[in-house]
Amino acid sequence: MIIAVFTIVTYLIYLLSKKIYKKVTIAAFHPLLLAPILLIVLITITHVSANQYLQGSKLLSHMLAPATVAFAVPIYKNLAIIKKYLGTIAVSITIGTLVAMVSTFLLSKLIHLSDDFIVSILPRSITTPIAMEVSKEIGGLPALTTVFVIITGIAGGIVGPKVLKWLSIKTPIAKGLALGMGAHGVGTSKALEYGKQESVFSSLAMIFAALITLVWGTLLTTFI
Repeated sequence: MIIAVFTIVTYLIYLLSKKIYKKVTIAAFHPLLLAPILLIVLITITHVSANQYLQGSKLLSHMLAPATVAFAVPIYKNLAIIKKYLGTIAVSITIGTLVAMVSTFLLSKLIHLSDDFIVSILPRSITTPIAMEVSKEIGGLPALTTVFVIITGIAGGIVGPKVLKWLSIKTPIAKGLALGMGAHGVGTSKALEYGKQESVFSSLAMIFAALITLVWGTLLTTFI
């Protein structure tokens, strides 16, 4: 009963956040940012502890595994496109993930963050379900990883389209790969606003980035 209540409440708050964002398209009101804030306010007012909430909403956490497996669907549906542009996708995403992780690593070292913190934020440039698994795999803290994944996604979703316009990037493959690599799920949703092709390439970028990040993450952790 408690699990059902917390799951439904979380879902309803997320839907409310989406409706608010549609009316007030300001970054601060993005559902990935607003929904957690509203949940924190709610559980604080109702005197529900963090552990109680986590236990009550664990059904949503369990759904992350099927969500991760579901990423195989767009790969299967777009095999022809993957074969045609495999070289472009592989090179651009490999470089993109390397830049994302190395810059994160070097900046973290520069400001003297703890090793646990660095390992946790290394997978920040990939979608949440996979980022959490990669974080566990390389010895990070999945909860902390999630926070930085959300921040990266929202920032990329806001800045990405402006950068594409500034650089006069117009081809669907370039737009899609850039948004999927730079802002994962949020970027893919933004890519859909440009068109179906952009959305497909963004989805593929997001998936390939997750796979390659696991490799880079394992290598970089040996230097920490």
